[in-house]
Amino acid sequence: MMIRKLERNLAGRDWVVGDVHGCFKQMSRLLEIIAFDPDCDRLFSVGDLVDRGEDSPAALNWLSEPWFFAVRGNHEQMALDALRQPQESLERHLRNGGAWLTEQTPANRAAIDAAFDALPLAIQIELECGRAGIVHGDCPDNDWDALAAKLESGALSDEERRFVLWSRERAHHGGAGVVRGVDLLLVGHTPQTAARLIDNVMYLDTGAVYGDKLTLFCLNDFVEVSLPSAAAPLAHFQLH
Repeated sequence: MMIRKLERNLAGRDWVVGDVHGCFKQMSRLLEIIAFDPDCDRLFSVGDLVDRGEDSPAALNWLSEPWFFAVRGNHEQMALDALRQPQESLERHLRNGGAWLTEQTPANRAAIDAAFDALPLAIQIELECGRAGIVHGDCPDNDWDALAAKLESGALSDEERRFVLWSRERAHHGGAGVVRGVDLLLVGHTPQTAARLIDNVMYLDTGAVYGDKLTLFCLNDFVEVSLPSAAAPLAHFQLH
């Protein structure tokens, strides 16, 4: 299923993390900071768990956790393409930080293929205050319900799939209109200096792998928690 729909979390908190790109030690530290409780809290990812960072293979361990939910990012898609069509796609993945994948054993590559192939393109979450959606890039035609219907029926076009995974138009133009069908859409892909709301779309990639920071956003109270990439054990964090 290319969309995953989840009911409201009545027991704990829901957090969304920006593009990790292999910075899983930093993400672990952030979960300590927020006192994340895996027994009742949930962690969502806007995609791009891998490439460029130092610990991309750890994505498999995170994806096996029952409280962790991720959408497919363009880097997971590039990894899948490189595994399945190496003559056509391997070089592209290597140019974008994918060398780690070539160093994996055949068994690990098979596990990565299966895990990334299972990632949905979209996640829908019911909240106390409405509904949130998660995709990596953006929602085609600003219509969440239409996107969900196409993902459920397998009718998404190649152009629409590319838009979901790769679009930067809203961020580059400073707006593109409200996305209908969700109260808040959470995305990554386009690095920002801090979490940034454009229309009703929250951009959460804050450039962790480029030496900036990794950001978590809480869907319960809209708290933002960020940790600098070069974090020492007592590094400061920001609450907005």
